[in-house]
Amino acid sequence: MTAPPRPLGQAAGQVRARLAERLRTAWLLLREFSGERAYEIYLEHHHRHHPGEPVMSEREFWRHHIDSRDRNPRATCC
Repeated sequence: MTAPPRPLGQAAGQVRARLAERLRTAWLLLREFSGERAYEIYLEHHHRHHPGEPVMSEREFWRHHIDSRDRNPRATCC
């Protein structure tokens, strides 16, 4: 026995919801690969492992992050 057909509007809504979720996931992955989430990851780590200690501002973080990469270059593709 087959399930009764769903109204077209309901099926389209489910497709849109799945598409939106996949786009959100792709956007998060893109931000992760590009390094854009580095400050967010720093904040999560800091609050988890160093509660109550002062947090670098976003500007301080990026300055420190870039300076440390300049001091300790890694092999890259380019």
